[in-house]
Amino acid sequence: MKKKTAILLVNLGSPDSPAPGDVYRYLTEFLNDPRVIDIPWLGRKLLVNGIIVPFRHRKSAAVYKKLWTENGSPLIHSGKEVAKLLQARLADNEKVFLAMRYQNPSMDSVLKEIQDWNPDKIILIPLFPQYASASGGSVIDKALKIISKWWVIPEIRVVSQFFDQPDYIRGFVENGKQFNLAEYDHVLFSYHGLPERQVDKVYEDRACRNHSCEHEINEENKFCYKATCYATTRLIAEGLGLEESYYTVCFQSRLGKGWIEPFSDVVIEELAKKGAKKLLVFSPAFVADCLETTIEIGEEYQELFEEHGGEKVQLVPSLNEGKAFVDCLERLVRENR
Repeated sequence: MKKKTAILLVNLGSPDSPAPGDVYRYLTEFLNDPRVIDIPWLGRKLLVNGIIVPFRHRKSAAVYKKLWTENGSPLIHSGKEVAKLLQARLADNEKVFLAMRYQNPSMDSVLKEIQDWNPDKIILIPLFPQYASASGGSVIDKALKIISKWWVIPEIRVVSQFFDQPDYIRGFVENGKQFNLAEYDHVLFSYHGLPERQVDKVYEDRACRNHSCEHEINEENKFCYKATCYATTRLIAEGLGLEESYYTVCFQSRLGKGWIEPFSDVVIEELAKKGAKKLLVFSPAFVADCLETTIEIGEEYQELFEEHGGEKVQLVPSLNEGKAFVDCLERLVRENR
């Protein structure tokens, strides 16, 4: 009898629709996660349920409406396509499942499907290349809490991060080569931001700034989100033959003060004021194009750049359903069989 393996892919999630009510439910679940907003319970509840969600959900709904396609949420549609492509490459005793950390398809329902299938092993792959407690850490935490309640717990393998996986890097290099790099004044590698306190918690001395995160990966900083973002950038830049002076690492989507710098919007504004006309922007923290890439970079940063004298912010597509990403996932599965 062949042993059965369930492969669980998990991404962040999406509202069920761009309707304000669905966006309200999504933001409420997302922002109440203590790994996302890591402040005391009461303060988080007052901030999220009393201020952020009530005053932000309608504006967010309008943005999601712009993002929505005939296939629904691009993030979920891409995830389903990737799961199908990966399934076609695997053995009959291996089955791919897709879940979202927030909303649907929910981790609770998908893990119930896995439990009913009764596998001998589960390979859990959060679809976040660089580990952060607020993303991959939250997925792993929830999955293990759900599975811990099962009477029969199978073998579990967890892929915490894959920022240096060769096929993942190759995918962004290939996508970057679709553009004539010589036409651009500067290249940005824009990653989702995090509060500085969250990367500080990785270290015993609670100070990311003491660990050469911009320059190297070492035993102490290998799970530091900031360090792995810079390492990802170096690998992609090497594949593209970029000189260090020609690109900048920056961080987008900040909510308040005390977040990792430099900020993407500030860098874009400064480059425009210095005379830059064309920017090429990678966003390697996202394996699928979504609100943060298509809207924030492709539209909002384009408007910001133009306001200050620039002409074009060109977003490099994410990996989406490309062969390189499916290659990456297949290798991760094979390495964890």
